[in-house]
Amino acid sequence: MIFKKLRNGVPMPCVGLGVYKMTNPEETVNAVAEALKVGYRAIDTASYYENEQEVGSAIRQSGIPREDLFVTTKVWNNEQGYDETLRAFDQSLRLLGVDYIDLYLIHWPVPEKFIDTYRAIERLYEEKLIRVPGVSNHHEKHLLQLENKVNVMPMVNQVECHPYLQQDELISFCEERKIAVTAWAPLGKGTILQDPLIGELAQKYAKTPAQVILRWHLERGTIIIPKSVTPSRILENFGVFDFSIEEEDMEKVSTLDRNGRIGIDPDTNAF
Repeated sequence: MIFKKLRNGVPMPCVGLGVYKMTNPEETVNAVAEALKVGYRAIDTASYYENEQEVGSAIRQSGIPREDLFVTTKVWNNEQGYDETLRAFDQSLRLLGVDYIDLYLIHWPVPEKFIDTYRAIERLYEEKLIRVPGVSNHHEKHLLQLENKVNVMPMVNQVECHPYLQQDELISFCEERKIAVTAWAPLGKGTILQDPLIGELAQKYAKTPAQVILRWHLERGTIIIPKSVTPSRILENFGVFDFSIEEEDMEKVSTLDRNGRIGIDPDTNAF
């Protein structure tokens, strides 16, 4: 496992398991348990996913000391606002069955609310109920608004990012402010696995297309949270630490960028 040291010195695992759309309780517990068994130490959930309880159950069953794990969850759009966020956090803490959360994120920048929401996250950080304050799906303009209003800037921004949507400008903006970037949908929801260039590189490095894409993210310094409930895929997605991608191949992958957003654009989200 490799870690990224965040602005406050907290080490964050660079590979975690995402649990979005894991709605079957037994399947969720099994997937998280399998990931922890394989060696994952970071789990990324959200109140919106409605599986925090199952994530907490799998964590407890694993027997891994809490301090060795990195748990992320998020406050959903209809829970935003200062007091509402504090209540939503308490609910997440209760469902997860933990005493603190490692990384707490605003899920989306809800207009007129996300600044107050982040102020509540700042308070949770001051009270040491979370180890890292962060945001998700925030463009530069949202981060600039926060910069003018808050005392502690987010330390993580989780955004859609993959070879078809490389987010170079946003990543550079975040790097300047020492905000780590986490890629959700790091495999582009599977669309990029069939790309001829990725297939060519998979052959060259004797790895799967998914492993090549995930390693590409790590070479760029991006944290990744691939999701899967299939044990073989969970293992495959973790097998990215024993090779590196040559600079000329990194440059080839950079040519695949096509602003190929597959999720919602934060600017056009009908909150």
